[in-house]
Amino acid sequence: MTRDLISYFIRFSLLIIVQIFLLNNVQFSGLLNPYLYVYFLIVLPVDFSPNIGLFVAFAMGIIIDMFSQTMGMHTISAVFLAYARPYILRYMAPRDGYEFSRNVSIKQMGWLWFLTFSGLMVFLHHFVLFFIESFRMSGLGYTMLKAVGSSLLTLTLIIIVQLLFTRSPKSGIGYE
Repeated sequence: MTRDLISYFIRFSLLIIVQIFLLNNVQFSGLLNPYLYVYFLIVLPVDFSPNIGLFVAFAMGIIIDMFSQTMGMHTISAVFLAYARPYILRYMAPRDGYEFSRNVSIKQMGWLWFLTFSGLMVFLHHFVLFFIESFRMSGLGYTMLKAVGSSLLTLTLIIIVQLLFTRSPKSGIGYE
């Protein structure tokens, strides 16, 4: 249990550091903005407490907002994501249900399930974030374009991180 908490804390810290110091400086023509920090909220175990998830999302969002000077936009979108996560997991649950304390990863859940779940979660986060940023219905097409483009870029980064850093069940390497 303590080892898992340390692992989550390290992952939480690394994703925030990478987001603040590297990815916040990456923009492609104002349309593509990678937000890799949502990866932390996506790969939490299936049985992770929704209440603690809301607190973690709030903490992560407020830290990103403080360093990005975005006045709560990341906090709102991260908390929304944490709120929606249990409902999406319940909707996507296999017929027999999830195994107790199952981690969300490509190797545990399979490519199709992981891409569907991650894609939906990333798109929801990005849509809420960019809608709050524009805060008007007249720019909905542009907001959708930014959300889809940034979601594809973020999802690509998430897959790369999954493939590089997720331990294979037989190899014993990686951090998950």
